[in-house]
Amino acid sequence: MFFEYPGVLFLELLLIPFIALYLWREIHGGAPSMRVASLAPWSGKGGWVKRNARHLPYIFRVITIAALILAIARPRSSQDFEKVNTEGIDIILTLDVSTSMLARDFRPDRINAAKDIAIEFIAQRPSDRMGVVVFAGESFTQCPLTTDRATLINLLKEVETGLIEDGTAIGNG
Repeated sequence: MFFEYPGVLFLELLLIPFIALYLWREIHGGAPSMRVASLAPWSGKGGWVKRNARHLPYIFRVITIAALILAIARPRSSQDFEKVNTEGIDIILTLDVSTSMLARDFRPDRINAAKDIAIEFIAQRPSDRMGVVVFAGESFTQCPLTTDRATLINLLKEVETGLIEDGTAIGNG
C-alpha cells in the first residue's frame, strides 16, 4: 500500500500522549482527595461490561481520529497510473430514443443498429473524449465527455426507447 501524503501519518504519533494521559488518569486520578459519604462500596458491583463501558467513547474517539488521519494520507493500492493521450477531439454522440427507432427496417431494429454502429465508432477513436446525449421529446446527457471507453459503452448499451417522453426534439439533442 502506498500513500499520497505519507508525512501526514506522523500525526498518528500525536495520539500516543493522549492515550498515555487517559491511562495515567485512570490509574492515578481515580480517588477523591477527601472522603465523603458515597456509594463507592457498591460501585464495583456488576459485570465487566458495565464497569468498562465508560471507556468506549474515548476508544471510539481515538479510533475515529486515527482513521481520519489515515484518510487524509490518501492510501492507494498501487502507484501505477494509466497514461491517456488527451490530444484528440471532443465528440458527443446523439441518439434518438423515440418510438420510431423501434421500426424493423434494420436488423434487429433501428435503435440497436445505431448502438452497434456507435460502439464500433467508439472503438476506432481511442484518443478522443466522447459523450452520449439521448433525445426524444426532450434531451438529456446519458454520459458526459470521458476517456473511459468501458463506462461509455456500458451507458450506451443501457439506452432504450421510452426513457423520456416521446417525440423527436432533434434540435435539443
